[in-house]
Amino acid sequence: MTSRTLCCVLFFLSLSSGLSQAAPVRVTGGQIEGTVEDGLAVYRGIPFAAPPVGDLRWAAPQPVRPWEGVLKTDHFAKACMQSGAAIPRLNLPALEVSEDCLYLNVWTPANASEKLPVMVWIHGGGFTMGTTSYDLYTGEALAKMGVVLVSITYRLGKFGFLAHPELTAESQHQSSGAYGLLDMIAGLEWVRDNVATFGGDPGNVTIFGESAGGIAVSMLAASPVAKGLFHKAISESGGSFGPPGEAGDLLALPDAERAGLAFAEKAGAKFIKELRARSADEIFKLDSSGWPVVDGYVIPGDQYALYTEGKYNDVPVLIGTNSDEGGLFSRPQTPEQYQAATVQRFGQFSERILKLYPGDTPEQAMRSTGDIMRDTVFAWPTWAWARLQAQTGKAPVYLYYFDQSLPAADGTPTGSRGANHGAEMAYVFQHLDQNKTTPWRPEDHQLSKTISAYWVNFAKTGDPDGAGLPHWPAYKNDTAQLMHFRDQAFAGPVPKLELLQTLEEYFAWRRTGR
Repeated sequence: MTSRTLCCVLFFLSLSSGLSQAAPVRVTGGQIEGTVEDGLAVYRGIPFAAPPVGDLRWAAPQPVRPWEGVLKTDHFAKACMQSGAAIPRLNLPALEVSEDCLYLNVWTPANASEKLPVMVWIHGGGFTMGTTSYDLYTGEALAKMGVVLVSITYRLGKFGFLAHPELTAESQHQSSGAYGLLDMIAGLEWVRDNVATFGGDPGNVTIFGESAGGIAVSMLAASPVAKGLFHKAISESGGSFGPPGEAGDLLALPDAERAGLAFAEKAGAKFIKELRARSADEIFKLDSSGWPVVDGYVIPGDQYALYTEGKYNDVPVLIGTNSDEGGLFSRPQTPEQYQAATVQRFGQFSERILKLYPGDTPEQAMRSTGDIMRDTVFAWPTWAWARLQAQTGKAPVYLYYFDQSLPAADGTPTGSRGANHGAEMAYVFQHLDQNKTTPWRPEDHQLSKTISAYWVNFAKTGDPDGAGLPHWPAYKNDTAQLMHFRDQAFAGPVPKLELLQTLEEYFAWRRTGR
């Protein structure tokens, strides 16, 4: 009898005896015991690396420390260091936070056959916030569709992405500033070594994430260190293809090291040993920012150049953006402020940009600010990813455009602005009903079923198509077709192509220098 069969037998015995615990299973480090929830075995808070504290702060994740007895994994671990305060406007609850935070979670069908496809979720939050415990990210709906769902944590802010000459020197790879990405890779190594215990196929792993999680997916897709740890990738509103220093993109290691020296000086520390002696709260209060670095190891270089040269992990990808990504980040400003900022940023391209994104009134200025962010930070990087991989790769690319406006209180759409940043996640995870104040329509529920089916089909086979679903054509540069999601799914052209082509010229100009 295999360990999986034994687990299932014990699981059904627990059901018959009225217990709520899933049978103990052995993973790297020792035995764990999860819970039984509506036909699923669920394990929350499984350690996948040693706590990154003390001398392990700003070090590559180390092997998990073994434990005695059976570890109860029935609750989420604390979130990685961040503010922890609730964010009402995003409907995000307060969090307990800790520097000891490298844990993952598993949802798996309790009576499933062996070798289910595996989906590994990487949360977003600008690399400075977020956690796996948000209700929006729970994996029960996807697991019931026949996958093993794993969600992983990673170090955030300065804890995950501090570069410093001393840290570079102590690294065997002469790199620093990518510890959060190394955490993700350690989580994927844990999946490779342990997911078969939960019925998953370590040879069929799909990574997927949104926002910073989607950007991380694009970075892992270009990282030689992550090669072979996943076989498909889904990125929702995330890509890292702009030139170093552009808003939302990577710094080169020398620039990041200089920023790290400035941080140490601000902290009054001459050496990393002194910074490691500070409390996690002190470090966070000094500076909560952070972003991955082109460290030469995890991220070997400019991602646009890597893809142009075909130097990446050539796996099937399903990627896309939302129609109003920037609206969430727009702030009021005068037309004069908007035009001055546009000229300063876009230089010789500013006249063309101001025609494409007019700002003659306060309303236009606010809207265009959000639209520029949407297109430079989300839409253009995703389109560049699709275009470059379609040009240099062999694996298929599937591109989407999510344009579903949330219904207002009277059941009508909320206007023509489209879908906000992150709006697709409730559809992907089939969690519309978590939002009790939104009068969801039948079209919303059907679209959620359609999108989640596409995602799961892609995880199973590398092709989102399936019975009863509209055909999703692979992206080709000569046809530039993608899948639109607005009340229903339908194939059509890439929207706002002129804007994307203008931004392509702008970013090319940025790469060659002003």
